[in-house]
Amino acid sequence: MSHNTFGHLFRVTTFGESHGPAIGCVVDGCPPGIALSEADIQRDLDRRRPGTSKFVTQRQEPDQVRILSGVFQDERMKQQVTTGTPIALLIENVDARSKDYTDIRDKFRPGHADFTYLAKYGVRDYRGGGRQSARETASRVAAGAIARKVLDLLYKKVTVRGALIQIGTQKISRSQWDWKEVAKNPFFCPDPTAIAPWTDYLEKLRKKGSSCGAIVEVVADGIPAGLGAPIYAKLDAEIAGALMSINAVKGVEIGDGMAAAALTGEENADEMRKGKNGPKFLSNHGGGVMGGISTGQQIVARFAVKPTSSILNPRKTVDVQGRETEILTKGRHDPCVGIRAVPVGEAMLACVLADHALRHRGQVG
Repeated sequence: MSHNTFGHLFRVTTFGESHGPAIGCVVDGCPPGIALSEADIQRDLDRRRPGTSKFVTQRQEPDQVRILSGVFQDERMKQQVTTGTPIALLIENVDARSKDYTDIRDKFRPGHADFTYLAKYGVRDYRGGGRQSARETASRVAAGAIARKVLDLLYKKVTVRGALIQIGTQKISRSQWDWKEVAKNPFFCPDPTAIAPWTDYLEKLRKKGSSCGAIVEVVADGIPAGLGAPIYAKLDAEIAGALMSINAVKGVEIGDGMAAAALTGEENADEMRKGKNGPKFLSNHGGGVMGGISTGQQIVARFAVKPTSSILNPRKTVDVQGRETEILTKGRHDPCVGIRAVPVGEAMLACVLADHALRHRGQVG
């Protein structure tokens, strides 16, 4: 299978399946001399890890990462640093229950890639979706932790963060937005007044064996103007592609996104005045990107995650022989997979920005 690698100078190749012995990634293009330990990566993996609340899958995976290559420390060094060679990361699977899928091995799960995967390759791993499983995103989060290190090396004060701003029909109030609240609740939600109604909403869905979708917002601060290109390497296009590649994502927007269609030219234009170190923007409808190149403003993107397709309620389908049947999916699944997509979105944004930062340095110095 091809297309397991993304990025140009900062390149990430992921490997492994949901119910295989392990998953992981190889990160190539990381500059040498950057302090990097397993603890640096583990912090982000713990945020994505399953089993952390009743609103995510109860699969108990510690997601303990091991660095297999690409770092070095001898007696003269105070810390372990990258060597500039490929960094191989391994995360073992310890709590896969393949027997949960035995009864449906020959049935196509509606909403999943079972049918399309088999149509393309002629073979598929039915155990939790195999390679198509969202379990693969742990590898992306691990790579994202390294990308953050690269951004810190180049720009010092870069922050990449995300938040869940809607689950199902439940939206948050922008007036209550507080980034400090994101780390205080299991939803990565910046609105403390939404926690109680969201809990009630998801609890009812969970008891019904159903699921809901979500919208995640990711932002980056501290990115200078100039990253990207005006034609085939537009920064916003590559951010959109990276976010769209996350499992279950069905829509991406940059800045005002779809809402920009309802604005006038006067309303949409990000006006400028003279600032201390260049133009000062009076708004950010473009999400920090103009003409495919970063403006130096906050980069803002949102993505929509569809409802988890694995639900306990029967759905109509066909089997591999083409016979009509019904299916319900046993096992452990997220009632709202968008919750754990927050650190994944952060990681993908960080990887794109690190890649573009290195490309920018290589092209213009």
